[in-house]
Amino acid sequence: MAKEKILVVDDEEDIIELVRFNLSKDGYRIDSSLTGEDALKKVRSDTFDLIILDLMLPGIDGLEVTRKLRDNPKTRSVPIVMLTAKGEEPDIVAGLELGADDYITKPFSPRILIARVRAVLRRKTTEPIDEKTVIKIHDFEINSGTRGVIVGGRPIELTYTEFQVLFNLARRPGWVFTRTQIVDAVRGDDYPVTDRSVDVQIVGLRKKLGDHGKYIETVRGVGYRFRESL
Repeated sequence: MAKEKILVVDDEEDIIELVRFNLSKDGYRIDSSLTGEDALKKVRSDTFDLIILDLMLPGIDGLEVTRKLRDNPKTRSVPIVMLTAKGEEPDIVAGLELGADDYITKPFSPRILIARVRAVLRRKTTEPIDEKTVIKIHDFEINSGTRGVIVGGRPIELTYTEFQVLFNLARRPGWVFTRTQIVDAVRGDDYPVTDRSVDVQIVGLRKKLGDHGKYIETVRGVGYRFRESL
């Protein structure tokens, strides 16, 4: 049985062929695009199980492609693995914030590439997202399908990561999550996200929630939880 279909987006044909050669040997079906515009056109007319996306593209760059994919209900849940040169940490962080699932640095090991692709697809298979879930607690209404958050009757604009943090805390009120558990829930294993990154996300989330930020409680020495009551 044919394996998953992957779209490889890179402006270097040599990189595309290297990725195609190694993933095809592992049984994956590969399509490719040299530009972000062409990639967006293909995802509108075809279905892909995963997208490998270069950041430095002519025209629409990889970050903008990621943003457009995450804003489109059809492609919102398609895993994205960023392909980037070393030393571009701000771009990597920005991509993860927009909703990319993982990243691979250039030059890359084909074995690591295959392992990362397998891991991302395995998480997609074993951890399906229920896009019908709506959490209503206190004055919060959190919709996993629309990624909308209404607090006290007022819509709140959150980044992808802020939403994930809030959703995962609120779905189990009273449960204490360690920083590591929050990272795993938001990104999965083996991501370049530190404990400090979680703290920064919590600070930003509380600020946007205003008075309702008090529902996110710091459990000293452990992590965070969403209060069942005040």
